[in-house]
Amino acid sequence: MIHANPADWWRVRKLDDGVTHIDEPHIRAFYRCNVWHVRGRDRDMLVDSGMGVVSLRDLVPLVTERPLEAVASHTHFDHIGCHHEFPCRSCHGAEAHLLRAPTRENTFADTYVTDGIFTTLPPAPYSSAHYAVPAAPATRLLWDGDVIDLGDRQFEVIHTPGHSPGGIALWESATGMLFSGDIVYDGELIESTDPREQAQYAASMERLLRLPVRIVHGGHFPSYSGDRHREIILAWLRQKGL
Repeated sequence: MIHANPADWWRVRKLDDGVTHIDEPHIRAFYRCNVWHVRGRDRDMLVDSGMGVVSLRDLVPLVTERPLEAVASHTHFDHIGCHHEFPCRSCHGAEAHLLRAPTRENTFADTYVTDGIFTTLPPAPYSSAHYAVPAAPATRLLWDGDVIDLGDRQFEVIHTPGHSPGGIALWESATGMLFSGDIVYDGELIESTDPREQAQYAASMERLLRLPVRIVHGGHFPSYSGDRHREIILAWLRQKGL
């Protein structure tokens, strides 16, 4: 398999509501994290940062234009790879130790990162066997009910354990916009077989179902409407007999 040109690694698409979608098109869809840039009046927000195999700051000028808070929806390898590039970093307190000291094991890179997750390999001298997420200690710990304030926009932190212990969603009630991370998106969901985590997952889904959502920007796959959001969660709950 050939290696990609660094300049071709990131794809940037401007959406509505001051949101820009950034992703890594050479990663296969199932493994490809959505990176969300949100423009505020006083500062910006970045939700997740991809695998970290190519610099986000160096190749996507948008993320360097203004003060920015890099938020981790959770600390799996595909979501925090470039967090170390930003001076203001936040995550849920339950996963702060993982952002501070990531390993191949605790970020699940050892399970998922192989050459097979790419359609074109990252720029040389990349090696899947040696891939690792750089440490990026949090400068702010987030807890359920906290608010990320961009000046004219406020995003409420919703703790959504189940996919990961410190998973969060970000809810903007003024616009009905939800950044859901990996707890729910329009594709195959990754769930634990542990009964406690299964119960947490169900509680998180039920909580997100109650929100008057207009649009969802998930951790993977395309964004979708509030109606689709409710369809996905209700179907999931029925499948679980809930």
